[in-house]
Amino acid sequence: MQRARSPENKARRAEDLLRAAEAVALERGGVRYVTLAAVTEQAGLHRTGVRRYYASKEQLLLELAERGWGQWRDAVRKEIAGHTGLTPAQVAAVVSRTLTSLPVFCDLLTHTVLHLEGDVGIEQARQYKTAATAARDDIAAAVSRASTLTREQIISLLAAAGFLAAGFWQVANPTPTLAKLYEEEPGWGYATTDIGPRLDAMLATFAAGLTTTGPPAPEAPIPEP
Repeated sequence: MQRARSPENKARRAEDLLRAAEAVALERGGVRYVTLAAVTEQAGLHRTGVRRYYASKEQLLLELAERGWGQWRDAVRKEIAGHTGLTPAQVAAVVSRTLTSLPVFCDLLTHTVLHLEGDVGIEQARQYKTAATAARDDIAAAVSRASTLTREQIISLLAAAGFLAAGFWQVANPTPTLAKLYEEEPGWGYATTDIGPRLDAMLATFAAGLTTTGPPAPEAPIPEP
C-alpha cells in the first residue's frame, strides 16, 4: 500500500488503522492481544507504516477508545430519537444496550485507566479526556431531554455503566489460563457469561435508586473503570 500524502488520505489511513486494531481485538479476544505488527498486517501496511500515524500502540488504542466514546454517543442518540418521558428503567436499558453493542470499547475502558492514559504524552491524554468528556456531556444532554432524569442523575448512571461494563467484560473474557482453569473448575467460571443481562439488571436498580435518594451527588467523573 502506497504512503498517504494528502491530509484526506492520511486521515483515511489513520481510520483504517483504527478499524484494523478493532478487528484484531475482536479476533484475538481482547485489547491485551493487539500488536502493531498485527494491526499493520490487517490494514495492509508495511510493518513500520503505522509509526507515521501513531507513535505507539498505546496512542493508537487510546484514539480507538476516543472513537468508542463517539460511537456510544451516536448509538444513544439514535436509540432515543423522537422519545420523551423515558423512565429510569428505560434509560438504563438504552445505556446498557448501546454500551454492550461496543465490546472493544467496553474492554478499552479498563485499559485506558490502567495504563493507556499514562503511557502517552500529555497532549494525547488531554485530547482523549476532552473528547470523552464532550461525548459524555452530549449523551447526558440528549437523554435529559428525552427522559425524566436530570443531567446529574444521567452522568451518575453513565459513570456506573462504564465501571460495570469494563469490569464485566474482563471477567466474561478470561485469559487462556483462566479459561482452562474454569474448564477444570466449572464453579469458578460462573461469571463468564454474556454481560448484557447482568448489566441490564444492575443499571435498572441503580437508575431506580437515583430517583429515591434525595439531592444528586456532586458531578461524577468521566465513566472509567
